[in-house]
Amino acid sequence: MYGAPYAKQAKKIMLLGSGELGKEVVLEAQRLGIETIAVDRYENAPAMQVAHHSYTVDMLDGKEIRQLVEQVKPDLIVPEIEAISTETLVELEQEGYHVVPTAYATKLTMDREGIRRLASEELGLRTAKYEFANSFEELKAAVEVIGTPCVIKPIMSSSGKGQSVCRSLDEIEASWNQAIQGGRGRNTRVIVEEFVRFESEITLLTVRSVSGTAFCPPIGHIQKDGDYIESWQPHHMSEKQIAEAEHIAKTITDALGGFGLFGVELFLTENDVYFSEVSPRPHDTGMVTLITQDLSEFALHVRAILGFPIPSIHLHAPGASHAIKAWEESNNYQLSGIDQVLALPNTQVRVFGKPKTSVGRRMAVTLSTAETVEKARAQASDAAKKISISYK
Repeated sequence: MYGAPYAKQAKKIMLLGSGELGKEVVLEAQRLGIETIAVDRYENAPAMQVAHHSYTVDMLDGKEIRQLVEQVKPDLIVPEIEAISTETLVELEQEGYHVVPTAYATKLTMDREGIRRLASEELGLRTAKYEFANSFEELKAAVEVIGTPCVIKPIMSSSGKGQSVCRSLDEIEASWNQAIQGGRGRNTRVIVEEFVRFESEITLLTVRSVSGTAFCPPIGHIQKDGDYIESWQPHHMSEKQIAEAEHIAKTITDALGGFGLFGVELFLTENDVYFSEVSPRPHDTGMVTLITQDLSEFALHVRAILGFPIPSIHLHAPGASHAIKAWEESNNYQLSGIDQVLALPNTQVRVFGKPKTSVGRRMAVTLSTAETVEKARAQASDAAKKISISYK
């Protein structure tokens, strides 16, 4: 445990998960006078480096989480990753602790089966066709029902880990192995989804607060192997598409309840909008809002969960973000080229400060604004190319 003195009268929020998104949440909370506690499964996680206190625990061990919550007694428990003992959060909420946005929302959205059944079967939202499988044999049967190509994902994972596109029956075994290896927790159940031939995919950041439900301008993004590479805001959509997207986002977030920011992922086809997933917390594609909006997604999340009003959301300028990833595993690395990035107009870089690299791990992000989204995307991409990672 790392600690620092803080005013005893301050409210306390405990983040369960302390990556780069949690780091920004901690900073925004501290700007409003909140005492922050960062928790994760490994030491020196990004949010731990800026929080007032930090703890390292097994996030899937309900007993460890309970002991820590009872010791710290936070005013708000803020889950920031998928792999958490959600049953413990449900129990703690029943005992009077405040889980953001609710323990129900946290449990359901960290389970792809639960959220898909809610969206499609209970709320009647348009989704890709899907099946579930608990074994390789069940997976083969599910793929035959859905057809190829299809998308195969673990029920629980983060940043696209374990996700693959299965393009033929010959690839089923490889997809199964990837899903099992990339899944989090002890669950080996997978989801098989119809491959929707979409024109684009977006994140509609949706905020539920005392001021009602509000939406950020839509964020377009490109993913590779289920993990985001770049995002931009605003993404061009017709008035009809925006209306349908907002209807889907409000419907699903109303069903989940609570206050906070939700990242609603949607597919846009020529004629329709499909619901994909929802996260009850800031979204990685939403890092672009650090440079485009008057209130970033992190500031919006903190305001909402604290019960503060959000009278408006203003877009300053079109902008884009581009992820910088590591491609080796090392406990000793260094980023260079930051000076070249900062020489570009209207461009910033955020280095996450993760203690070690691994293949495909996000280590930083570049952010740019420009007169148009196209120029901002080109500039953010150019900036990312200037950053290099050396491994020692």
